[in-house]
Amino acid sequence: MGDITFHKMVASGNDFVVIDNRKGVVANAKQLAVKICQPHFGVGADGVLFIEPSRTSDFFLRIVNSDGSEAEACGNGYRCVGLYAHQLLGFSKSMRAETLAGEIGIEVNGSTIKAKMANPSDYRETVEIKDLKNGSKSLRASFINTGVPHVVIFAEGLDKMPVVELGRVIRYHKAFQPKGTNVNFVEVTGKNELSIRTYERGVEDETLACGTGTVASAVVSNLTDRVGIPVSVKTKSGETLKVYFDRVKNETRNVFLEGKAEFVFEGSLSIPSS
Repeated sequence: MGDITFHKMVASGNDFVVIDNRKGVVANAKQLAVKICQPHFGVGADGVLFIEPSRTSDFFLRIVNSDGSEAEACGNGYRCVGLYAHQLLGFSKSMRAETLAGEIGIEVNGSTIKAKMANPSDYRETVEIKDLKNGSKSLRASFINTGVPHVVIFAEGLDKMPVVELGRVIRYHKAFQPKGTNVNFVEVTGKNELSIRTYERGVEDETLACGTGTVASAVVSNLTDRVGIPVSVKTKSGETLKVYFDRVKNETRNVFLEGKAEFVFEGSLSIPSS
């Protein structure tokens, strides 16, 4: 058995375990993530962020959800890793990270971190989701990929929305197979303001915040002319994130997500020797 140091971190209520794995101490990242993310029996977290070697960037960021699935992108995770890499590993305030969604940039300014996200793709303004329950219900939504797939549903009265029940049905709906989708419920609250609640695949529950979901909701809201740029997005945790981007017709580029991140605690975990 060996001990590995980890840090528990949080960004907008999205909580992560962060591990420096550049020396390959953790051989089975997915197995460890399932173990460590369990509430009560483990540390408890939405996912684990592994910093690993990269040939093209400052490091490779491996994102593993609490169910052991690997995610392509994680906006709130980017901010946690940026703060961790700068304060604990000695990386500069400006860094590049390789991810499964491509290379992203991270800028650290105190506890505020700004991450340059992947350019959104596969935007569909209207997607009709049929057969939600016994073939009798359907709804209209939008779809966009901000590193990972997201459905955006506009609604009023977010506090009354059945986010988990409806989100789970849409997440596994045949229209979004085989990978499934994250589901965001969005309420426009001002000219440049939104509130959102998100059901996240991989966590399989509502989370207090979702970075890529925040970006998806902001971009879709602007593309449908509901809000201007930049967009302030209030998450379930109560924290407000800011999304900046350039828009040319129905395309968006230079997308940034800005918000805070913080350390919660440091610990050590015993793992089998590889």
